[in-house]
Amino acid sequence: MDLGLPDMGGIEWLQQFREWSKLPVVVLTVNDSDEEKVAALDFGADDYVTKPFSVPELMARLRTAMRHTMSPEESPVFKNGGLEIDYSARTVTVAGKKIKLTSTEYDLLRVLARNIGRVVTHGMLLKEVWGPHSVEHTQYLRVYMGKIRKKLRFDGDKRE
Repeated sequence: MDLGLPDMGGIEWLQQFREWSKLPVVVLTVNDSDEEKVAALDFGADDYVTKPFSVPELMARLRTAMRHTMSPEESPVFKNGGLEIDYSARTVTVAGKKIKLTSTEYDLLRVLARNIGRVVTHGMLLKEVWGPHSVEHTQYLRVYMGKIRKKLRFDGDKRE
């Protein structure tokens, strides 16, 4: 996330985002002032990277931010039947075969996997993946869930 947003300040956006999401936020910016760094971190940023930066460093910081968002009792890998989700690498496999998911499809599947055995409502999924202003857009959810089901079918699964 860059702090230089056209419609609102980055710190203001960060405050609003933290009201409904625990997803990690890494700030990427040219501003290297201590005031800006402290404000961003105090208002919920997980890390602060100033430009220029190297891609390997950024990737390492993103992996670290993802690891830190997992609670201690969470495993970095979810396994259920033939389904495996590696939260750190953001990869999904079914029966050992890697499945390509969009970012949104992955986020939906992650929320469902982390809540296995619990009731997860349309509103909860929409709020977690699209944000608090999308809780009425259930058609989005239906479309994405259909795509996820199709991609996760096991070879022996003949259902349509």
